[in-house]
Amino acid sequence: MKIARYLAPFFAVLFALSTAGCADAKTTGAEQAVKSELDLLKNLDSETVLKYISYQELFPDATENTELSDEIKEVFALFFQDFDYKILKTTVDQEENTAEVSLRLTTLDAQTLAGDYMRAKLENEILAASAGSGDTGDDTDSLAYQYLLLGQLLRENTYDTAEIQCTVTLSNAGTSDSTQWEIQRSQTLENNLVGGFITYLSDPDILSAQDTLSVYLDTLGTMDEETMISYLGLEESLTTSDSAKNAIAQALASQVHTYFAYEITDSTVEGYYATVTTEITTIDSDAIMEVYEAALDSYLDSSDAVIDGSTARYSKSHELLLQSINENTATTTAQASFHLINDGASWKLEDGSAELGNALFGSFVAADTSEDTDE
Repeated sequence: MKIARYLAPFFAVLFALSTAGCADAKTTGAEQAVKSELDLLKNLDSETVLKYISYQELFPDATENTELSDEIKEVFALFFQDFDYKILKTTVDQEENTAEVSLRLTTLDAQTLAGDYMRAKLENEILAASAGSGDTGDDTDSLAYQYLLLGQLLRENTYDTAEIQCTVTLSNAGTSDSTQWEIQRSQTLENNLVGGFITYLSDPDILSAQDTLSVYLDTLGTMDEETMISYLGLEESLTTSDSAKNAIAQALASQVHTYFAYEITDSTVEGYYATVTTEITTIDSDAIMEVYEAALDSYLDSSDAVIDGSTARYSKSHELLLQSINENTATTTAQASFHLINDGASWKLEDGSAELGNALFGSFVAADTSEDTDE
C-alpha cells in the first residue's frame, strides 16, 4: 500500500507527460500538413491552387463558363507569385480531433488589383458599347474574358504585397501522422488565400461614383474619332443632310480630342443614386455658331447666293459650318453634372452617352438650312 501511495504521483506525472507528448505530436502534424499544402502554393503548383480555389468562384458572376485552359492556369501562377505565409499559433482539440492553425498570409495587394480590374472591365464595356447599335459586348462577362483581363493586369502592373491574418481549420482521423490531417476547405479560406480579392470584387463601391465617372471620361478621351462618334451617337444628333453629317461629326470629334479636359469638383451620394459635378473644358459651341451664322448671312446677302439656287445654297451652308468648326480655337469651361446609379454591383451612368454628348458639345446644333430659296 505504501509503494502504491508513493508510485501514484509518479504515474500521474508520466500520464501527463505522455498526454503532452501526444498533443505535441498532433500539433506538429497539423502544422506540417499546413506547410505541405501552402509550400505547394508558394511553388505555384496548379493542382494545389485549384484544390483550394475554384476558378469559377473567383468570378461568380460570369455568364459563361469555360474549360480550364493553360492561360487560366498561368493567371493563377501570376496571382501567387508573391505568396508567403507564417504560422503564428496552433491549437489542437484532442477530443474532437480538430486543429486550428493561425497564419499570417502575404499576398499581393488584392484591393488595388480589384480596383484596377473593375476600371479595366468598365473601360472595355464602354468601348464594346461603341462598336455599334448599343452592343454592350456580352463577351466581357464570360469567364475566359475575365481571366484574360486579370492576367493582363498582372503582367503589365507591379503590385505591392499585403498581409492578412486568418485561421485554417483541420480535421484528423485520430493519429498524430501529418498525412491524416486534412485542411477543411471553405469560401472564407479561399477568399483569404487570394488576399480578399473575391470580397473586394463583390463590393459595389470598389469604384466610387467619382472613380466611375473618371473611367467614362478618360475612356472617352482615348477613343479615336470614329469610336467617339459611334458611342455618342453624334451623327444621329446632327440635323444636317446625310451627306454632310459624317464630315461635320468628324470635325467635332477632332475638336474634342484637341481641347477636352475635365476636373471633378463635387459628389453627392444618396443611397443608390449619385450626382458628380465636374468642370468640363471643351469646344465653345456658341462661338462656332456665331462665326458660322455671320459667314452664312454674308453669303446669303451676296449675289452668289441668288445665282447658286436653293440646292447649292444648302450645300454652301454645310461647307461654311464645317469650315467654322475646323478653324475654331475657342474653348469654354462649364459646370456639368452627371447622374449615376448603383445597381448593387457597381456604379454606372444612368444615360451615359447622352449626358456625355451634352457636356462635350454644349448647345451646338448643326444648322439645318432649308432648300427654300426664300430662307
